[in-house]
Amino acid sequence: MTHLADKTQDHGSKAAAKSPEPGSGSAGGISRFVYIAVAIAALGGLLFGYDTGVVSGAILFVKSQFALSSTMEELVVSAVLVGAVFGATAGGALTGRFGRRWLIIIAGVVFTVSAIGTAFAPTVAWLIVARVASGIGIGIASFISPMYIAELVPARVRGSLVAVNMLAITSGIVIAYLVDYAFSSSHAWRWMFGLAALPSIGLVIGMWWLPDSPRWLISRSKVDEARKVLKRARTTADVEPEIKDIQHAMAQQGKGGMAGLLQPSLRMPMIVGLGLATFQQITGINTVIYYAPTIFKFAGISGAGPAILAGAGLAGVMWCSHVLAIFLIDRIGRRPLLLTGVAGQIVGLAILGAAFQFPQLASFKSDVAIAGLGIYVASFAFGLGPIFWLLISEIYPLKVRGAAMSAVTVTNWALNLVVAVTFLTLVGVLGHASTFWLYGLVAVGAWIFFYRLVPETKGKSLEQIEAHWRSGKSPRQL
Repeated sequence: MTHLADKTQDHGSKAAAKSPEPGSGSAGGISRFVYIAVAIAALGGLLFGYDTGVVSGAILFVKSQFALSSTMEELVVSAVLVGAVFGATAGGALTGRFGRRWLIIIAGVVFTVSAIGTAFAPTVAWLIVARVASGIGIGIASFISPMYIAELVPARVRGSLVAVNMLAITSGIVIAYLVDYAFSSSHAWRWMFGLAALPSIGLVIGMWWLPDSPRWLISRSKVDEARKVLKRARTTADVEPEIKDIQHAMAQQGKGGMAGLLQPSLRMPMIVGLGLATFQQITGINTVIYYAPTIFKFAGISGAGPAILAGAGLAGVMWCSHVLAIFLIDRIGRRPLLLTGVAGQIVGLAILGAAFQFPQLASFKSDVAIAGLGIYVASFAFGLGPIFWLLISEIYPLKVRGAAMSAVTVTNWALNLVVAVTFLTLVGVLGHASTFWLYGLVAVGAWIFFYRLVPETKGKSLEQIEAHWRSGKSPRQL
């Protein structure tokens, strides 16, 4: 609190002195407008999840129709990740200039076009191009939606409301599995892809009527517009302390954009963000999302329909765990959930590897595999899954937030691509058991990294977190 107290003395605001966390809700509550805005912005997360998860069931029928080899199957699955890398890169360059709102609208338009294009794909090449376009939308939405929410909502509920976006991602995955199952008997993979157009149109319409992030507006010297947004987003009419805090923090910042990422004060937050991005992917979560029905078939569940339905149940477990995270994240903090979740992933991967390794388990291999996957995805869903997207929306200063989140998200999607295109190859080279145990060993390294370097941001305003990095103190001291 001392950093913020110093800042309130600097601009001599008695009102600010009474409000140790401007905009945190300590001087006022949360308006209905905030919840509406969060729900609409989270449609970007829903589309992220749907377009990521729908391929797991659709690929079973795409593979059959186009007689795909394992290499071509990996290309169709991972094409979306190539687009995501490009989308996250372009989004970071554009968000500072055009704002969070317009980038979300653009993502919605791209989602709509790609859904229609994928549904009508006459060839594998067309399908891959449409999946790349879908990935562009995912790459943009994956970091813009949580950024928009984090910059709009009060600090005391920022964790749970940003986590709503992750819940929306999981909801999209669940819906994708259910849609896959509904159309599995007719092999109608085109409908599986095409239905994504409905929520994407809703995202465009909803964001059209919402304002931009108040912090972005202030960064563009549109203070009056930002004041209007904050008055709608807070139940108190006195938003001046929060505006002054944002302005004061901006005055302390150095360069913006990609050039600003090289500042000494950003070295540690970049290490933290890049570490989170790396370990979220190389612990193998998206092998489960993309290949869950395939993994279940490896484990002895026969038939596309039952394998897809088992995947839907897995996504349901993930959804319930995200709900748990929303209730806990602002109560017990980010670090406890993160460390507990990664420990659970290690246990789940160990069990999953054992299901394939020991012949004594052959008679009930599918049950053990389902148990291991259940523990793994549940642990990810209340730990590393939501905490990654939340922390990267919190730990970077306003002037470089777009560029920093873009760089971290590009890393995340690039490694997602690497994991997706190597999973079947690893299984072929190492075997099922060793592949999952390899991911488990990586998860052990992730736990050590997170324990040593990830800060606790619960209850801190974005400006307080920024002041901590400028002070040069270690992440744990936050």
